[in-house]
Amino acid sequence: MSDFLAFQTISKSYPGVRALTDVSFGVARGTVHGLMGENGAGKSTLIRILSGDTRPDEGAIAIDGVVQDFSSTRDAFAARVIVVHQELQLVPGLTVAENLRLGRFPARAGVIDFRALDDEVGGKLREIGIDVDPRTLVSALSIGERQMVEIAKAVMLDARVIALDEPTSSLSSRESAILFRLIRRLRDEGKVILYISHRLDEIFELCDGCTVLRDGRLAAHHASMDGVTREAIVSEMVGRTISDIWGWRGRPAGPVRLAVEGLSGARLPAPVSFEARGGEILGFFGLVGAGRSELMRLVYGADPRQAGSVSIDGAALAAGDPRRSIRAGLVLCPEDRKFDGIIQGRSVADNIAVSARRHFSPFGVLNLGKEAAMADGFIKSLRIRTPSRSQDIVNLSGGNQQKVILARWLAESDVRVLIVDEPTRGIDVGAKAEIYELLYELAARGIAIVVVSSELPEVMGISDRINVMCGGRIAARFARDGFDERLILAAALPDAGAAERSRKVS
Repeated sequence: MSDFLAFQTISKSYPGVRALTDVSFGVARGTVHGLMGENGAGKSTLIRILSGDTRPDEGAIAIDGVVQDFSSTRDAFAARVIVVHQELQLVPGLTVAENLRLGRFPARAGVIDFRALDDEVGGKLREIGIDVDPRTLVSALSIGERQMVEIAKAVMLDARVIALDEPTSSLSSRESAILFRLIRRLRDEGKVILYISHRLDEIFELCDGCTVLRDGRLAAHHASMDGVTREAIVSEMVGRTISDIWGWRGRPAGPVRLAVEGLSGARLPAPVSFEARGGEILGFFGLVGAGRSELMRLVYGADPRQAGSVSIDGAALAAGDPRRSIRAGLVLCPEDRKFDGIIQGRSVADNIAVSARRHFSPFGVLNLGKEAAMADGFIKSLRIRTPSRSQDIVNLSGGNQQKVILARWLAESDVRVLIVDEPTRGIDVGAKAEIYELLYELAARGIAIVVVSSELPEVMGISDRINVMCGGRIAARFARDGFDERLILAAALPDAGAAERSRKVS
C-alpha cells in the first residue's frame, strides 16, 4: 500500500534548539497512524509544519504524490489538511455554529442566515454524535466540549488528512468513545488520521501503525502494530526501559495540614469536606464535570465561597483571596496550563519568579542577580529542558511548562499544601516519571500533596488515599490497601448505584 501522506527528510531549527533532523516516514490512505515521543521530541514542530504554521528548513511534505508548499494554515486548509491542536483554536465569544463555519457563513443578499447556520451545524453535530447546542457560546462550554467542537470542525471541512494532538486529554470516557467511533468512520472513508497521544492504550486500540520520535529524530517507524509491544515503544521513546512509571513508596502521614469543612460555591453547591495530611499524596478522581477542579478553585480562593471553611495547619484561611492562600503556604497548579498557568510571552525565569519576587525585592528594589540564580537553580534541579532562562515559555514542551509552574511554587519559602490539577495531561511517559518523583520528594519534606486527575491508573499509582467525586460530591473514599479499580470507577459513575458509590474505606 503506497503512502498517501509522506514526510520527506524534514529538518527544523530554532535559536539554540535543533527541533527536527531528517525525519522521513509515510502513512497510507485509510489508516490511523500514531505519532509518539517524549515532550520535546519534535512532535509539535512536525505537526506545525503539517498545518502550515511553520515552514521546514529542509525537506517537504507530499500528499497523494504531490509535494506541498504550505506557507500558511490557509494553504493547508486549501489542501484539506486539518490539525486539531491540544491548545484549542476556537473563538470564545462566538457560538459553536459560528466557529464551525467561520469565514463560510450561509447568507442571503449579503446577510448572514443564522437560522440556516444553526440548522446546518446542529444537524452535522447530531450526525456525528456530539451533543452540543450550536447556539451556545464557546466560552460557556467545558474544555471537553470545546475539544469535541474542534474535532467536529475537521469533519465539516471534509479533510483528507486530520492530525489530532492529544484529543482525549480533556474528554470524558463517553466523549472518548464518541471520538473513537468517529475516527474509525473517517478511516473507513479513506482519510489519513495522524493520532498524537501519550496514552499507550489508545495507540494500541486505535492505530494501524505508529512512528516514534526521540530528540528530533526518527527513533522507530512501525507500518503495522503487529508484534509491537508497549515495552518496545516506551524504550524507543525514552531510550531506556521504565518498568514502573509510578514508583510509589509509602510514607508515614503527619498531622493534618489542610482541613476543608462544608465548602460550597456557585459552581459546587453541595458542601464538601476533606483533610490532607503532611507527607501524603491525596488523590481526587472523577469524570469530567464531577466538580474536582471547581472544588480546588474554591479551596485555593480563586472562586468565592458561599459556605464552609479552609484551614492550613489549624489556622483559618480567608475566603476568595489567592494571595493570602499563597502566603499561608497553599498553592495551586491549575488544570489548564495555557490559560491559568503559564504567562505567555514571558521568559522561563519570569514565569518561575513571578510569585516570589517579594523575596528578591528588599526596599522595593528587585535583585535581578538573585532572581536569575534562583531560576537557574530550578532549571537544573527540576531538569527543565530549555536553552536558557530567557527562553519564551511558549516554546517549551508541555512537560517542561509544568515543571516551570512547579518551580514557581517551590520558589515560595514555605509551601505547606500543593494542589496539582491534571499534573501530567499531555506529558510523555518519561516526563511523567520525573513529575511523580518530584511529588514524592515534596511529600517527603512534609508537604501535603493533593493530586487531581482523570486518569485512574495515575491516581491509583501515586496516591496514598483517593477521594472519588461524582455530581459535585465526594462519593467515596479509599485507603491504599483498599484500592480497587472496579469500585473506584463505579463510584465515579452517576448511574452506578448508590451502594457502590457510597462505599467508604478508611
